Amino acid sequence: MSSAVIQYKDQKYDELKQECAKQGRLFEDPEFPASDESLFYSKPPSGRVEWKRPKDLCEDPHLFVDGISSHDLHQGKLGNCWFVAACSCLALKKDLWQQVIPKWKQQEWDPRRPHKYMGIFHFRFWSLGDWIDVVIDDRLPTMNGELIYCHSNVPNEFWSALLEKAYAKSAGSYEALDGGNTADAIVDFTGAVTEPLDLLKGKVREHMAQRTTLFEDLLKVYRRGGLISCSIVGNEAQTELGLVKGHAYSVTAVRKVTLGQTFLCSKSEKIFMIRLRNPWGNKEWTGPWSDNSEEWNSVSESERSRVGLTVKDDGEFWMTFDDWCNNFTNVDICRIINTSCFTIHKTWEKNVARGAWTQNDNPLLNRSGGCFNNTATFLQNPQYVFNVKKEEDKVLISLQQEDRRILKKEGKGDSFIIGFEIFMVEQNRTCRIHKLYFQEKAATSAYINLRTVFMRVVLKKGRYVIIPTTFCPGITSKFILRIFTDVPSQFRELKLDRPKVAFWNYFSGNPRRVTQILVHSVEGLTMKDQSEVNPYLVIKCEKEKVCSEVQKYTVNAVFETRAVFYRRDLDEPIIVQVWNRNGCCDQFLGQVMLTESPSDPKELQTIPLQDKAGQGAAEMPGRIKFKMVSSDDLEEM
Repeated sequence: MSSAVIQYKDQKYDELKQECAKQGRLFEDPEFPASDESLFYSKPPSGRVEWKRPKDLCEDPHLFVDGISSHDLHQGKLGNCWFVAACSCLALKKDLWQQVIPKWKQQEWDPRRPHKYMGIFHFRFWSLGDWIDVVIDDRLPTMNGELIYCHSNVPNEFWSALLEKAYAKSAGSYEALDGGNTADAIVDFTGAVTEPLDLLKGKVREHMAQRTTLFEDLLKVYRRGGLISCSIVGNEAQTELGLVKGHAYSVTAVRKVTLGQTFLCSKSEKIFMIRLRNPWGNKEWTGPWSDNSEEWNSVSESERSRVGLTVKDDGEFWMTFDDWCNNFTNVDICRIINTSCFTIHKTWEKNVARGAWTQNDNPLLNRSGGCFNNTATFLQNPQYVFNVKKEEDKVLISLQQEDRRILKKEGKGDSFIIGFEIFMVEQNRTCRIHKLYFQEKAATSAYINLRTVFMRVVLKKGRYVIIPTTFCPGITSKFILRIFTDVPSQFRELKLDRPKVAFWNYFSGNPRRVTQILVHSVEGLTMKDQSEVNPYLVIKCEKEKVCSEVQKYTVNAVFETRAVFYRRDLDEPIIVQVWNRNGCCDQFLGQVMLTESPSDPKELQTIPLQDKAGQGAAEMPGRIKFKMVSSDDLEEM
């Protein structure tokens, strides 16, 4: 994550606080005033709203009372259970909430020095790679002397209400928080990478092996500081066992609970369990392993204490993992992906690109071409290249668009439908793709109107181009693209349409023909000892060459090697050589010389191998299968 901190509305907390101290007044925020415009844009609250400071609501206000806890929050009269669930998750991780509430001790009320209190607070939210510092005053909306929206179960604790106000300010109003996504809020709090799971599509309910794998994954996420939330699809209605559909729950623990008494040198039975919290602070699960169920009698007192079992109607409850899978339908896993070398856990290589979909009448400058369905404009989108250096590598990809809630007042607050395509491209590609001839589509993400699209994909060794898009062309928006690989991938944006030309080359002619070639295979190689045939390709064009991987112990090798060349001398052929890798010295087997593009680049062409003099290699016959296409005009590529 970036360490940069940007001041929202250019309001600097320290300067504003000092100014209020000099003037001897409490801070009043002109950017988010105590008025109706900060409350709503279409639906006014049903009742008279009064803005009051915490000191008007209790005698001894505090930011925190007895620390911070997931039990501190209760949802108010706003449909933002998703936000409260995210706050409950945040409260579990000290290192995370201290980023959101910076220098909290300095912001806390000090009863010994009440004159130091200026009624000003600030919170930080992550947005497209930056931390945004949001300043607020402490005037909170109330009705009949009570807070309308998010509040603590302790009357004189205000961190949750103040955090909600800062978040509402960044969204434009409190009403803009009515309806949302828990994962979005967690990302705003942490910069995490969020992965949505559909438990119905994944068939987790039917397959024990998939359930076990999912549990181990969630346990790992929980232990490594990640945050998890879940919900049940449907309108807000209560099930027979106390769960609420269409409602966000925070996962507050994932554990293997030991049954019975444990003794030295004895194996104990363990059951997979998960603990959840309802943001309402009540309405709990009433099925097996609920607070007062008899199942807990099979667990020792020490084990109950270890897992933190409490028997009270506080909205928090335990379920078996099987029951959880059978009742919940959607899960959001927010991973704090480890990129530090100083750890015993797996380390990922992170690459980040901040980009934008922008419009321009010039096709070579337009960067909003829409999805793959828009064949005429798709390749006008931003393009990013990266390498997979292992034989296979797991790649995590997160594409996030900018938050549009601030536009809800204008009726434009919905997220765009976004996604991305991944293509395997030529090994030497350094410029943008203008025509898809031999590039192989490697993966396609989901296209959905959420702020974040995530994909986990295993890619084979090679070079890839990822193209993030909106579904429809002509849309403008900022985005951040994050890619995580096991080893460095040389991730970067492709900006050039053609290679730059050195000054001294202008007089000898600019690159005027783009040639793409795909060598599919070599067949029919014959040697005395076929067990030692380890062929590989060298593709040469002018002063550039591309080498393939070595294929071991085969006379019929499939390469699928791609190359792209920007040619000046059209009379000089492209040469494809076949070599044999052995212990002493590599052995030349034959070559082909390609001077013209085949009539149909979609079909594989077959040409027999020749020796270096251009004669048929009679002693070692063989042939290559390839595709090749050239174009004089960039617009035709």
